[in-house]
Amino acid sequence: MLAVLRHRTYRRLFAAQVVALVGTGLATVALGLLAYDMAGADAGAVLGTALAIKMTAYVAVAPAVAAIAHRLPRRALLVGADLVRAGVASALPFVDQVWQVYVLVFLLQSASAAFTPTFQALIPDVLPDERAYTRALSLARLAYDLESLFSPALAAALLSVVTYNKLFTGTMAGFVASAALVASVTLPRATPSPPGPRRATAGARLFLSVPALRSLLALNLAVAAGSAMVTVNSVVYVREFLGRSAATVPLALGTYGAGSMAAALVLPRLLDRTGDRAVMLRGALLSSAVFAALGVITAAGSGSWRLPALLATWCAFGAAGSMVLTPTGRLVRRAAPERERAAAFAAQFSLSHACWLLTYPLAGLVGAAAGLRCAVLVLGAVTLGAAVLAVRLWPAGEEEVEHEHVGLAPDHPHLCDAVRVPDGWRHSHPRARDGLHPAYP
Repeated sequence: MLAVLRHRTYRRLFAAQVVALVGTGLATVALGLLAYDMAGADAGAVLGTALAIKMTAYVAVAPAVAAIAHRLPRRALLVGADLVRAGVASALPFVDQVWQVYVLVFLLQSASAAFTPTFQALIPDVLPDERAYTRALSLARLAYDLESLFSPALAAALLSVVTYNKLFTGTMAGFVASAALVASVTLPRATPSPPGPRRATAGARLFLSVPALRSLLALNLAVAAGSAMVTVNSVVYVREFLGRSAATVPLALGTYGAGSMAAALVLPRLLDRTGDRAVMLRGALLSSAVFAALGVITAAGSGSWRLPALLATWCAFGAAGSMVLTPTGRLVRRAAPERERAAAFAAQFSLSHACWLLTYPLAGLVGAAAGLRCAVLVLGAVTLGAAVLAVRLWPAGEEEVEHEHVGLAPDHPHLCDAVRVPDGWRHSHPRARDGLHPAYP
């Protein structure tokens, strides 16, 4: 897997991603402490609102940026987004009103909504070989999971010698380093996209028109339901249900990350043999089965076995989520024409976070109002329904690739189901195991 880091441009882009993730992790810890300083017992409400603002920015801003991104040099857009994030991080230690936190969080996450989809759409052009790209996706998944484990530990170590406001300095340094690394490489140019007022919705319309991407919408919801259960209710399970100390909460969250990392490590070889559809749909169905197991644990009265069982369940949730999320970039890359790739990645970023915007409050509100059993039942039903819908929307043999042909005559037999586009013809076909249409001329 690490062989992909021999590619100089990708190596620097991956380093930029890692240092930016560490900076974001430090900001998460510091923001919680800042909220407590400003709001005391109401800090949870402040952080909850900040999380809602974050998700709203992701859902609304990413498609808007995608509509104009094709007019901007990629490197300038990425570096500019990093510098905006660095500027916001440098301003956060000086706020003294809650509304100022909300404004800065919106600016920070809007810049992230511009950076992340653009970065994701860039990597397939940097690594056109599918095997290398698959390994890059697994590395990215590992980076996200390791950040969730490493950043809190780093923050705890730093807080032993500095005040929490200094963590924002580390955040700023991470974003500045990311900008410098991106600026140090020459990036491939994006394929020009046709202008027009419908540009902002191009990605969403593509998702609705391609069967595999329609299935991905349901898969996103299945993953979000499992992730929400872990993120929102881990502390409730550990403290209230199991009666364990607060120190067990990081252990539970770390087990979730360990499951995700373990899956990411084995997925490149598995994807080479079975393809995206088999892995992703099984991941969603696995998440449904894990909810059933969690229901059994939740219904149990007592017993020392419950903690190991809960940790195993969290680990399985992490593995199931990774099975869906890791190959997502491959699926979007294949299904979207090159000129629509940035819009497609922006749509995936926006729509997947819309699922989290739905499931996070659902997990918290149902759990608080009706108890953990009801939360498991509701979110498990959401996951099962989404998994079944994903299977139906993405039937076997329909791992489609949408692509364009330039220069073929209108009566060419390969264009019998094609739609005319400005420079040629576009259509989709089932993907054969070798990546080519069985009847390709």
